[in-house]
Amino acid sequence: MNYQKYSKGYFMPPEIDLEWAKKDAPDHAPIWCSVDMRDGNQALITPMNLEEKLEFYKMLIKVGFKEIEVGFPAASETEYEFLRRLVEDDLIPDDVTIQVLTQAREHIIRKTFEALKGVKNAIVHVYNSTSVAQRQQVFRKSKEEIKQMAVDGAKLLQQLTEEAGANYRFEYSPESFTGTEPEYALEVCNAVLDVWKPTADRKAIINLPVTVEMSMPHVYAMQVAYMNKHLKYRENVVLSLHPHNDRGCGVADTEMGILAGADRVEGTLFGNGERTGNVDIVTVGMNMFALGVDPELDFSNMSELVDTYERLTRMEVSYRQPYAGKLVFAAFSGSHQDAIAKGMKWKEEKNPDKWTLPYLYIDPKDVGREYDGDVIRINSQSGKGGVGFIMEQKYGIEMPKKMREDFGYCVKSVSDHKHKELMPDEIFQIFQNEYVNIVEPYELVDFLLKKEPDGTRSGTVDLKADGKEVTFEARGNGRLDAVSNALQKNLGIVYKDLTYSEHAMEVGQNSRAMAYIGITAENGHITWGAGMDTDIITASIQALFSAINRMKAGK
Repeated sequence: MNYQKYSKGYFMPPEIDLEWAKKDAPDHAPIWCSVDMRDGNQALITPMNLEEKLEFYKMLIKVGFKEIEVGFPAASETEYEFLRRLVEDDLIPDDVTIQVLTQAREHIIRKTFEALKGVKNAIVHVYNSTSVAQRQQVFRKSKEEIKQMAVDGAKLLQQLTEEAGANYRFEYSPESFTGTEPEYALEVCNAVLDVWKPTADRKAIINLPVTVEMSMPHVYAMQVAYMNKHLKYRENVVLSLHPHNDRGCGVADTEMGILAGADRVEGTLFGNGERTGNVDIVTVGMNMFALGVDPELDFSNMSELVDTYERLTRMEVSYRQPYAGKLVFAAFSGSHQDAIAKGMKWKEEKNPDKWTLPYLYIDPKDVGREYDGDVIRINSQSGKGGVGFIMEQKYGIEMPKKMREDFGYCVKSVSDHKHKELMPDEIFQIFQNEYVNIVEPYELVDFLLKKEPDGTRSGTVDLKADGKEVTFEARGNGRLDAVSNALQKNLGIVYKDLTYSEHAMEVGQNSRAMAYIGITAENGHITWGAGMDTDIITASIQALFSAINRMKAGK
């Protein structure tokens, strides 16, 4: 743990402005620019081929991106051909601006402009590194020489745009901004702006990349605030952020940078990018959404977005990736499940106009997820609330509270024994096997009960006892009571406090009824059974048989 070899690689701005920190949230979405096709693609083990890039590009447009960095045309033939394909096949909508990246080197800039022929709306993004480390170790040039590289690149962009008769917009990045003295970064950016002289109808973009994340997020925000305050032509400059995630703070850098005055964000879907990746635009956008701010991007079918991304990039979205991971809404814990289930019930009763459910920051349905399969998930850590929620939501099974508890322990035991999560159909099958219409050792065959003048019921109940058919005389206050009395008298079974509830499972003439019965043994233990039949009386008697059979089996 040789921590002594490290020291702060960033520089505090000469002026500290914390006015931005008084804001608690953004009030509108920034301009979003996807850099998936360039920054994201160059970080893939196997970069996307031409057809894959085209599909990814179309997905970005479907999501709602209006600015898309499509590549580094001078870097490879694939990058060059992709841009030409967009132009020749007329695949750039009028309301979408494509962006191309180029180093501040003449031959690279010229090839970039060759690739742009025929493009209506474009941003030409030029950069050069300005950090202390890059100046000393890579370029071995002075501050003045580095600034002159930026100025020369800016002049060439302007010249070639005029020669092409185009109206391209310009973007400049002092690459490795986070390792650059803020006052020097400002000097270079202002020198570039003096070349371009941006106007209201042709604004320039100054992009402040967190090429390598070096500081806590509030430090980056203070650097952004300093640039925001001192950039020339500020009213005609779009101040942009391009955070990477080396310290795991890319989202925080972005959110604080927006509060500090940024107008625009460059990032990728799910944070793909070199090393630890770029800022995840999905997370930043959905964070705004959860605060009631329109992100102006459509993430309503998150599963499809994830599937397409994973297929085309061969990368994986983490199960715990905010908003997008397979388990981000999942509750396995019993107490969490119980709170969510009760919250759902409260929501149905009160119908509030705002989302406030326990443990669910947003409504999973807003990103195309379902409650029964995505939220309440059952394993050995789960409890009665979650199991009951799944049974009710997916199968219409509304067990009494005490029975839910009993069934919850039953399901927990199965999950613990199998060391696995149980899917809803498995849980339903456990319920069927353990509780419904149990026929061993006693099986109901038929019953015939009529009403007596005194209001009681009397008649017979036919059953199989250990495979043999027998008939018992039955009498009681009602049909269920009559059958219960007959079974206790003839089978030598003793129980008390018969608990009963029932409900229809469907609506209609052929709907099934579900009945639940709990019987209490002399030692106080309650055994539960369930019966299912199209006739409610038959279902209740089946439930009694199930409870007695389960008691006989020691359950």
